[in-house]
Amino acid sequence: MGRGIELAFQKLQMPNTLADIQAAIDHASAHGRVGVVGYCFGGLLTWLSACELNGVAAASSYYGGGVAGEAGRSPKCPVIMHFGELDAHIPLSDVDKVKTAQPDVPVYVYAADHGFNCDHRASYDAPSADLARQRTLAFFQEHVG
Repeated sequence: MGRGIELAFQKLQMPNTLADIQAAIDHASAHGRVGVVGYCFGGLLTWLSACELNGVAAASSYYGGGVAGEAGRSPKCPVIMHFGELDAHIPLSDVDKVKTAQPDVPVYVYAADHGFNCDHRASYDAPSADLARQRTLAFFQEHVG
């Protein structure tokens, strides 16, 4: 995990990463509207995709590390976000920054830890994961179809 964190936050070249995501969106859009979902660092990539890339119909960011530092950006599509109130990696003060900067973005906070949606982690919380999934699917039904 340490090497992955190092790669994601220190060695990754964001322009190249976003170009790869744009290529995936372009390919998928040949089959219909595209929704983007991401978890942890992928939650940040989801937020950046919603703000910077073309062709995203809706985005759902789960406990996106680093989103607070990018909260001043303007999304090009509807976005929904999910955070855990017990998350030591993303303090509630960061979640509040996101809510303040993005008052039109639904931001949900669950009584859960970081990674609450991953059933392979000790932090998995089924009730929170189920509710977040229901909210994401309803959001995508409305905005992606």
